[in-house]
Amino acid sequence: MAEPSAATQSPSVSSSSSGAESSAPGGGSGSPGACPALGTKSCGSSCADSFVSSSSSQPVSLFSTSQGKSVIFLHDLIFWRDVKKTGFVFGTTLIMLLSLAAFSVISVVSYLILALLSVTISFRVYKSVIQAVQKSEEGHPFKAYLDVDITLSSEAFHNYVNAAMVHINRALKLIIRLFLVEDLVDSLKLAVFMWLMTYVGAVFNGITLLILAELLVFSIPIVYEKYKTQIDHYVGIARDQTKSIVEKIQAKLPGIAKKKAE
Repeated sequence: MAEPSAATQSPSVSSSSSGAESSAPGGGSGSPGACPALGTKSCGSSCADSFVSSSSSQPVSLFSTSQGKSVIFLHDLIFWRDVKKTGFVFGTTLIMLLSLAAFSVISVVSYLILALLSVTISFRVYKSVIQAVQKSEEGHPFKAYLDVDITLSSEAFHNYVNAAMVHINRALKLIIRLFLVEDLVDSLKLAVFMWLMTYVGAVFNGITLLILAELLVFSIPIVYEKYKTQIDHYVGIARDQTKSIVEKIQAKLPGIAKKKAE
């Protein structure tokens, strides 16, 4: 009597087990299961490939995340989002550039190192005297900073090198195409720009140009953000005029006109 009941129960058990197998990803011979990475597609080699690609791209994503944080920090810095932080960076760099304009690089670096050592040594001696008087055992005042791990891992170093190599290769390619006159108009633009820079170099030196560049970097973005509509209007007019002049020059040059005709 027990055998028929077991026989009658077996279809339901088999159907439930087959349903569980069909619901599992890629399980059984039923309908293919849903892949977490691919939605309703079958979870076969494609799911493994997506996992491998995501795992291999993880260091790049981490490096791009650090680059994104750096870009956000620079954006907030030049747009004066934090006035105290931007003021400190702007004032420090401006004082350094003005010092370099008045003194030699060796003198400025030496005075900076002496000033930093004077502050740290004085603070170290002061804390030691306080600890001796109060008979406390607080330890080294800079212990928290001495314990910070500042080592650069080989992976991070290779990531920075790879990112720098991309820009270096792009710059080398641009230099080659400009100096070997791949595009005549671009090479003429470079020649005109260098000719104008000879007049700039006759008036300003390198340090003066750096001081002017810093003043522009910390002033133009905030001005542009405030008067964006008016500036975009006049920049658009200037761009249209420049584009029309370049098109006229290209039309008169035989090599460029022949290339466009082809």
